[in-house]
Amino acid sequence: MNSDKIAVGISLACVIHCFFAPSLIILSYSFLSLSVDSELIHYLILLIAFPVSMFALISGYKNHKIYSHLCVGIFGLAVLLLAVLLSDILIEEIGEQVLTLIGSMIVAYAHYKNYSACKQLQCDCHERK
Repeated sequence: MNSDKIAVGISLACVIHCFFAPSLIILSYSFLSLSVDSELIHYLILLIAFPVSMFALISGYKNHKIYSHLCVGIFGLAVLLLAVLLSDILIEEIGEQVLTLIGSMIVAYAHYKNYSACKQLQCDCHERK
């Protein structure tokens, strides 16, 4: 399994959740009798994304020694964390969505660069057998 690919998938899941969950809930309201707490899902996605991303970025850094990929990825994760933490305090829903999109794209970019560097070196730093 490749941790960079999983981390990119989780980042994209965060974007999909943030932008499409409200529409899905509205469209399925008459079919569903249960309530989905959007903030809980956002926290759960971040709880999964953070360790997977850190593992992939640190593993890549140990092999290819490109510090910028690690820094960019950590910055993207910080933006995602800010989107969650500031959602109720300072920013409205659109601000949370914008921060989530920016953070997710930064994280996905960092993982793409990390994966590309590892592939170029033909290392298997993310492969677990």
